[in-house]
Amino acid sequence: MTPHISELLAGRITELNYPDLLVRYPWIMQRNKKCILSPDSDGLLCGLFMSMYFGWKVVGYYDGKVMLLKEGVSTHDDDCVFLDMEIYRSHVKSVGHHMVLLNKNRITSDWTNFTNCLQPNNLRSYDGKHDFRLKYPLATIHFLIGIVGTQHPIDIPVSAIAPLFFTDGTFNVLYKYPENVLNWLNYLGIEKEGSPLRKIFMHDHFTVYDQMKIMDDFFRKRDKLNEQGERGDKFGISESDGQFKNIEDQSHRKVKVSDAEQCKVKGFIKLLAETTGWRFDEDAWTFENLKCYKFSKGSFEGRKWTVSDRDFDKLMRLNPLSWAMTSGQNIEFTLEEPDSLP
Repeated sequence: MTPHISELLAGRITELNYPDLLVRYPWIMQRNKKCILSPDSDGLLCGLFMSMYFGWKVVGYYDGKVMLLKEGVSTHDDDCVFLDMEIYRSHVKSVGHHMVLLNKNRITSDWTNFTNCLQPNNLRSYDGKHDFRLKYPLATIHFLIGIVGTQHPIDIPVSAIAPLFFTDGTFNVLYKYPENVLNWLNYLGIEKEGSPLRKIFMHDHFTVYDQMKIMDDFFRKRDKLNEQGERGDKFGISESDGQFKNIEDQSHRKVKVSDAEQCKVKGFIKLLAETTGWRFDEDAWTFENLKCYKFSKGSFEGRKWTVSDRDFDKLMRLNPLSWAMTSGQNIEFTLEEPDSLP
């Protein structure tokens, strides 16, 4: 018989130890770092947030198939951080929220490649085999807000609820998996007075109807940004077959994001800034003078593998750059070929 969520949650760690986390990952609170974003609403929110509060500069974008990176930047740089994506390299700093561990009872010595990866599921030792139903249900931006809010006051206006409920389908998850969401919010310290998460999920006198109205307004503004039928919140840098998308050649083997795509993406970032109150400093974002890197995207389904210890070991032997369990039956992964991280 399949156990209830409440049974699975029994005996779990109830609250994140933020002081210990900041000792282990002090760079998350440091100023003037460079960041590489996933090119979706969560990644863009993370870039906007860290730029606002710590002066971080957005120097690139990575979607698991390709990467666009500012000329002269190296991912080996101690000041470079991937946001909204786990990178399986010990020298690379990253923050993500996907399920990456298959079996906590069979962790290899190479797992130290995640030494510099700040990740909620790994913090709780959650794995796909035993804990997939308990995986982190929110977005990376909520995790960052919880961390930063322990040290800095963060203003979350009511209008910010729209993008913070929209990203990664959070508004769907809240009512579909309430037990798991509540458990994670308690883990992130929402019950503590002063937690900025309270301003997102515990607004006084803010009804479900009010939520629907601000979400409707947000969707209408987003839809005005649509370009050739594509959603306004989608920043496309690769085609489904891994070819580059929405880029134009510049001189000296450098590229830029196309003018049309820049216009759409900047419009969406401005919408995020307008609703969150987080300032959009265009000078802190790189859309030109970029170098292209191409990687190989694969999946367990594509290789006819099963999500098993045996086939996960095969994946580990391939030394993947990144991966995520997208369902209980599939893992999508990226190999560092033909290009390597600079």
